[in-house]
Amino acid sequence: MGPEDTNALVEVSLAADTLFAQAGLDLPPDDPREMLDHVERVLVAVTGQGVCGLAATVTLDGAVHLEQLAVHPDHGRRGIGGALLEAVCARAREDGHGRVTLTTFRDLPWNGPWYARRGFEELPRAEWGPALERQWEAEERAGIMVRPRLAMARPLGDG
Repeated sequence: MGPEDTNALVEVSLAADTLFAQAGLDLPPDDPREMLDHVERVLVAVTGQGVCGLAATVTLDGAVHLEQLAVHPDHGRRGIGGALLEAVCARAREDGHGRVTLTTFRDLPWNGPWYARRGFEELPRAEWGPALERQWEAEERAGIMVRPRLAMARPLGDG
């Protein structure tokens, strides 16, 4: 991935973050480059105008963990996020993982409820592994716990 690719991904991520501000969430400033530097895989959605969405993942406790799913608001509500999410799940299954996990805001319509409609369920804290615990703690330290959050998981089965 070259610098121009990174710049396009950063632009999409920052644009997607504006939805949180519009919903009244005061999140701390975010530099998507830090996230992009530590993820293991980034799936990208592209239109004729260029990059319009991304799904970035890492592996936590043997599961694929969705670090970020972002779609540029100019391309929202067209199925791009859902397609990216399904691609993440398909790739995780192909790679032999049994589930995909994520952390998200519990009640924002395009967060917890959106993932629930796509097969994710709340993951009780007693079922978290140590890496997911560390992820949660890092999110707390980063200051993004400005509304109730939850961890979710989607079992992948055999396809």
